[in-house]
Amino acid sequence: LGVMTGRRRTQDEWKWATEGLYDAATRGREMGVTLCIEPLNRFETYFLNTPEDAARLVRAVGLPNVRVHFDTFHANIEAKHQADSIRAIAKELGHVHVSENDRGIPGTGSIDWRGVLLALKEVDYKGWLTIESFAQPEPDLAAAAAIWRDLAPSGDELAHQGLQFIKSLSREVGIE
Repeated sequence: LGVMTGRRRTQDEWKWATEGLYDAATRGREMGVTLCIEPLNRFETYFLNTPEDAARLVRAVGLPNVRVHFDTFHANIEAKHQADSIRAIAKELGHVHVSENDRGIPGTGSIDWRGVLLALKEVDYKGWLTIESFAQPEPDLAAAAAIWRDLAPSGDELAHQGLQFIKSLSREVGIE
């Protein structure tokens, strides 16, 4: 994270990632742990940027306890259409981060939440929706995530409003 080579990932890097994840997932499986691989946007890493690319890595590892972690913030930057990305990775989808386009309160920005939730319903996703944000992060986290302003009045307010929004819209689209 944060190391940029100025080039695309190499075949060796892909091989190392596949081998390392295979080893970690093998051990994790013994312990009942599932690994969810989160693609990050191009401003944070060069290695894995799109949900579809993460699904390709999951398939390359080939173990059932390696899945894709879909994050609406990163997908907002890298995916052409978030709902289509969800449909494309349905078999590999393991976890979802709910985050607004600016990492602020869900429902206050430009994410197509109705489309995202309808796609999750369509693929019969039964896992967690976890709000991820950095309302007022500590300085090291703020620097790492390039957050230079408050994204909500407080973390509690972000969680409360975001949860209220997601629950309300989920009911509207028929997700319990």
